[in-house]
Amino acid sequence: MRRDVFQAIADPVRRDIIELLSNEALTVNTVAEKFEVSRPAISKHLKILKECGIIEINKKGRERFCEIQPKNLIPAFLWIEQYKNLWENKLDAFEDYLMTLQTKNKKNE
Repeated sequence: MRRDVFQAIADPVRRDIIELLSNEALTVNTVAEKFEVSRPAISKHLKILKECGIIEINKKGRERFCEIQPKNLIPAFLWIEQYKNLWENKLDAFEDYLMTLQTKNKKNE
């Protein structure tokens, strides 16, 4: 199955793993200890992240370390970025609308 960055970030647990690994490389066991889901579930999430190119898993001695590959998150960032102005404009318009309502309510009091 072909996987991409959007599949990687679609799941909240995987997003949490990405955030966790953004600070430092961690062993698979350390990652698993940070979550209240089963070890096999975490292994499946790590496998998907690896298949999407978001993490690399490198063996050092007896440990397997997970390391983030931030450059592979760029496609998702660019896709989200294109909608930033749209949402900022919508939120600004909503704020203006709320301010207008608040002003009208103060005048009616």
